Amino acid sequence: LSRKCSMKLYSFFRSGTSHRTRIVLNLKGLAYEAAYISLAKNEHHQAAFKALNPQGFVPVLETESGNLLQSPAIIEWLEEQYPEPTLLPTDTLGREKVRAIAALVGCDVHPLNNKRVLEYLRQNLGLDDAQINAWCAKWIQDGFAALEHILEQDQSREKFCYGKQPTIADAYLVPQVVSAERFKVDLSAYPNINEIYQHCMTLEAFQKAAPEQQAD
Repeated sequence: LSRKCSMKLYSFFRSGTSHRTRIVLNLKGLAYEAAYISLAKNEHHQAAFKALNPQGFVPVLETESGNLLQSPAIIEWLEEQYPEPTLLPTDTLGREKVRAIAALVGCDVHPLNNKRVLEYLRQNLGLDDAQINAWCAKWIQDGFAALEHILEQDQSREKFCYGKQPTIADAYLVPQVVSAERFKVDLSAYPNINEIYQHCMTLEAFQKAAPEQQAD
């Protein structure tokens, strides 16, 4: 059952950062009000939204403590504020491994295929859709190849990125797999990643967070 709390999430259905935040909110069983900012219509550039986040990025989580920015910081705040169920391992090395996977996706893969980068490639460098898809696929494939190797080496994990239950790492990975599919990346080269994705998508928290389930 969802826990009642006074939060509003400003997001866009196809935003990977919004998607990972929705997953964490759902895994924590936290109810929230949804507010939709259309990146397609450039609503994130409007003054009303920039008053919430001067960068004009989603997500923004409006809480009784104030407006929270940047999905990694929001997710860590949620973990600290609502520690049960935990989305980090109890041991320090395990937490490092989970955070490393999250950073691999969140810092090294995702930023290179988000909207502002693709717009720059199209508008300033004159790349067409096929070239932009190739750009996105290149960085996703590089990141996934490394992650696949990391997952292959961990003999203790069971169906998730780490351990026997979902962690922050899975919340980061699943939206990136969705993005990979959008950019026509062949996931058969990454059996561990694909297995984790398929297993996560059997869980309601991940199903409800999926882009196609959002009202916008």
